[in-house]
Amino acid sequence: MDSTMAAGTTAGIRPEHAPGDHPKVAVPKIGVLVANLGTPDGYDYWSMRRYLNEFLSDKRVIDYPSWKWQPILQGIVLTKRPFSSGANYKLIWNEELDESPLMTITKAQVAKLRDACAARWGTAVQVEFCMRYGNPSTRDVVDRMVAAGCEKILFFPLYPQYAGATTATANDQFFRALMAQKRQPAVRTAPEYFASPRYIDALARSVETVLSGLDDQPGKLVASYHGMPKRYLMEGDPYHCQCQKTSRLLRERLGWDRSRLDTTFQSVFGPEEWLKPYTVEHVAELAKQGVKHIAVISPAFSADCIETLEEINGEIREAFEHAGGERFTYIPCLNDDDAHIEALMAEIADGLAGWIA
Repeated sequence: MDSTMAAGTTAGIRPEHAPGDHPKVAVPKIGVLVANLGTPDGYDYWSMRRYLNEFLSDKRVIDYPSWKWQPILQGIVLTKRPFSSGANYKLIWNEELDESPLMTITKAQVAKLRDACAARWGTAVQVEFCMRYGNPSTRDVVDRMVAAGCEKILFFPLYPQYAGATTATANDQFFRALMAQKRQPAVRTAPEYFASPRYIDALARSVETVLSGLDDQPGKLVASYHGMPKRYLMEGDPYHCQCQKTSRLLRERLGWDRSRLDTTFQSVFGPEEWLKPYTVEHVAELAKQGVKHIAVISPAFSADCIETLEEINGEIREAFEHAGGERFTYIPCLNDDDAHIEALMAEIADGLAGWIA
């Protein structure tokens, strides 16, 4: 538990005119709770198994009937996948802090958001973070925020584009946490921000910064988004359309023609058809067509993680090079870049409108 949270749970006042035996209550404040996907506590077998079990048991992620999916998950997937996933996490693990890069980056983002909120609103706003899967859990953080006096909470999933398997499941878990509260706070959920001018500008600036440092320019920029079954799109999930719009707005902000930026989808899982084109196949095809240098960016991720640091910079890079590609440039996620923090602060300010001056 961090020091700001610990202090909030112990401080309290007795309501005016209350009898002497009335319990003290925390000084009222507004909370901002940012949420990301999650991370295992370690890359050992059991840590990975706990994390993957929680993640892959989520009906928003894999919506097959439990009678069909759970025997496969418990009997096959969770017997083998913790080993392979753990090996991949080991490649990128922050050994110094003994945590995944996603955790390290999220902490850095939240530290900057706290400073920005303090500069703007003083002590009236408390900023915390939780993970949908793993720790710190949504319920634990909501419990502590309510105990610390947060009578209003803005819940902010850090997903630029909305998807049922990301934004919606994070919101689901937040609402479940509220069900355990005797005195529920007033709450709001922040909307997706895939078309926010500040977010698009931050993406464009990250591209410009990386490309300006190269001695030769890539023949193609590939915007690789996390994939999902195509069936979800047909059932009404707006994710695919929002990804396409993010790519278009980024390209327009960069002043490029259509041929310079391609939109693809990665992280295919299971036998179904997923959103296409698949990144790993597309980059290989580009190499075969004679494109020797490509750059890849991941606009759907607010922080670098296993899907970017290992999958893109590992599997996808190897596919491009194996097919004849010569130079592969990965453009990092926005992470705790100041332009990204400014974009997130704009969303937070919109979300708190009417709650605070």
